Amino acid sequence: MTVKLGVPSKGRLMEKTFDWFGKRGVGLRRTGSDREYAAAVDGVTGVELVLLSAGEIPRELAAGRIHLGVTGSDLVREKLAAWDTQVEEVQLMGFGHADLIIAVPNCWVDVDTLDDLDAAAAAFRATHGFRMRIATKYHRLVREFLRDQGVADYQLVDSQGATEGTVKNETAEAVADITSSGETLRANHLKILTDGLVHKSQATLFRSRKAALSDTDRDTLTEFLGKLT
Repeated sequence: MTVKLGVPSKGRLMEKTFDWFGKRGVGLRRTGSDREYAAAVDGVTGVELVLLSAGEIPRELAAGRIHLGVTGSDLVREKLAAWDTQVEEVQLMGFGHADLIIAVPNCWVDVDTLDDLDAAAAAFRATHGFRMRIATKYHRLVREFLRDQGVADYQLVDSQGATEGTVKNETAEAVADITSSGETLRANHLKILTDGLVHKSQATLFRSRKAALSDTDRDTLTEFLGKLT
């Protein structure tokens, strides 16, 4: 066996991951074209590089098919129930920053906090006969957050893209989405609730709690992590 490291297969997240490891004496590189998923690790023995989509990495870690993985902390928390029983955080990597937030239309002048949202949701249901819709692709994170904050009388509607446009398109009344600068929210006349931060996400190196390790693999993993931390 070898220790398997899963990293994002494309885009800036892949490039920044490669740079991060490179600064620590571990070279990660593709060995084929952009359409191939062949890759190699230089500077350490016994470690295999596996290129995956960022969204696949939490599942592969939880299944024990990879030992280490780089992905957004938001994706691990969203895709894995009781995530910390399945994976552990090894190190925050300092890039890929984004906030999962709850936002409402600017014209809701009396809605600035989660308490305001809860009151508005109750009034909305009384007026319209159905629950206020919040568009998101982060169902687990948003549901748990709103439950803990005591917000009721809402329903989550799935949005896998252009979430900020759902209010304008009248398929939702509010949104819960990832933002880094807030520009897209402002362009769509949305404002973030003052206490509406659900999770501050960044690229994180995770270790699987499920992956099998031989004694040799365990030594390899210990040596490898020693280079990184």
